[in-house]
Amino acid sequence: MIARKMAALLAAAALVLTGCGTGTGTGGTGTPDPAGELTVALQFPPRADYAFDADDGARLQSLGVAETLTTVDADARPAPMLATAWEQQGNAWRVTLRQGVRFHDGTPLTPEAVVTALRYVAGVEAPPRAIRGIGFAVTPDGADAVRITTTEPDPVMPLRLSSGNLGILAPAAYAGGGAPRYLRTATGPFVLDSVSGADSAQLVRNDDYWGEPAGAARVTVRYVEDPQARALAIQSGDVQFAEGLPQAQLDQVRSAGAEVVEYPNARTVPLQLNQSAKPFDDLRVRQAVTAAIDRPVLARQVLAGGAAPAADLFGAAVPWGETAPPPGADVARARQLLAEAGYTEQNPLTVRLWTFPNRPELPALANAIQAMLASAGVRVEITVGNYDAQEPKVLAGDYDMFLNSRSYLSDYPDAASTLTSDYTCDGSYAIDHYCSPAYDALVDRLGTTVDPAARQQLFRAAAAMLTRDAVGVMVVHPLNTAVLRGATGFVPDPLQIRPVLPQLSPTTG
Repeated sequence: MIARKMAALLAAAALVLTGCGTGTGTGGTGTPDPAGELTVALQFPPRADYAFDADDGARLQSLGVAETLTTVDADARPAPMLATAWEQQGNAWRVTLRQGVRFHDGTPLTPEAVVTALRYVAGVEAPPRAIRGIGFAVTPDGADAVRITTTEPDPVMPLRLSSGNLGILAPAAYAGGGAPRYLRTATGPFVLDSVSGADSAQLVRNDDYWGEPAGAARVTVRYVEDPQARALAIQSGDVQFAEGLPQAQLDQVRSAGAEVVEYPNARTVPLQLNQSAKPFDDLRVRQAVTAAIDRPVLARQVLAGGAAPAADLFGAAVPWGETAPPPGADVARARQLLAEAGYTEQNPLTVRLWTFPNRPELPALANAIQAMLASAGVRVEITVGNYDAQEPKVLAGDYDMFLNSRSYLSDYPDAASTLTSDYTCDGSYAIDHYCSPAYDALVDRLGTTVDPAARQQLFRAAAAMLTRDAVGVMVVHPLNTAVLRGATGFVPDPLQIRPVLPQLSPTTG
């Protein structure tokens, strides 16, 4: 079953890939030149000087500089990285380390080095979310392993260890006190040679790397937050790779000869409906809103193909996601359900829809949803405002509809955190104010389920229950984009765990 599902997942992902080239990855038609250099434009700069206890740890991971004990495979299951094996023993995991690994400063990877790194990040004032609040502790366990314990038995520790915030640096990085020194102290296929604040960084190939060597001898990383500037950099030839270009820029870069790759993103745009008050405490009204919204049209026309229509919470980025498209609008059914709930032409329904402009697709989707609901007799008043001002009100239940954008994976590729925080009765981010004892009981089973396939079955069951109970409308799953011109080898990673840059090679010809 999992194998068939994964085949369907890869097929679905392949449908959104364009501009495929030669080699093991995607993009580029020239000959790979491993001795050459690349310049790349990335959209998210470091916000906290590459601090591991902030999200910057994931940036060092994506650059191919820092490595974690585990990674994940295409089935979103834990796979070896700096660790080669792991075994659960009650509330502990014994993690066996890879032999022959050396840090960029030449020192060997040892259990003591791993303990130093993980104790540092677990001991900061605000530990990474991947290990926060679980009683995480680590000690050496013989000459080739570490022992990780938690307050309660933890079924997903190998997945937690793939979080970019848990990268392992050499002992010297921590010797001076304060934040660890990240230059030339990691283990990855690239050495971080120098940085210029949040503007740029220089990477050089690690010729002593334990695994597959990086595809370029040197990479200049430029952090370019403006998407138009990233597009212009590709068009001018200033960079050979860029990420995160919106649909409006894709035709521009294609016309310049660039290869464009679009691939699934583990993110959903939900239209959240406040079940703690009228009118959305009535299942029929929630079902009517769902029936009135044409999700395939929103993805194909409003977002110009820059998203996939969402059939449930999870999409093609994960092997347990639903890849079949949802149905189109059924306005007659929507009107019937509204009439059954007491809303007719004589007693029309008027609701408030809030959203925010930080993600530019949201206001456009809100306007289209307003028009679709109008065809079913629902009057929608739209407010586009500041998210920080809106969040306290939506969490308190002082709203009607909220068009949001939400990653359904937290800091490692497991959905338990989102399913718990967003939809359980006591969830910390329960914007829909959904409360179902049956749902809570289902999600509680994740706390004792270790087998990845069994966990993924529970994820599917939870998503199906949310769909059955019309817990908001899962509108679309946005796509990621990557653009190459003068580079090749890009391999899409919808889970955004595996490093991006080491796979790239400059091309000649």
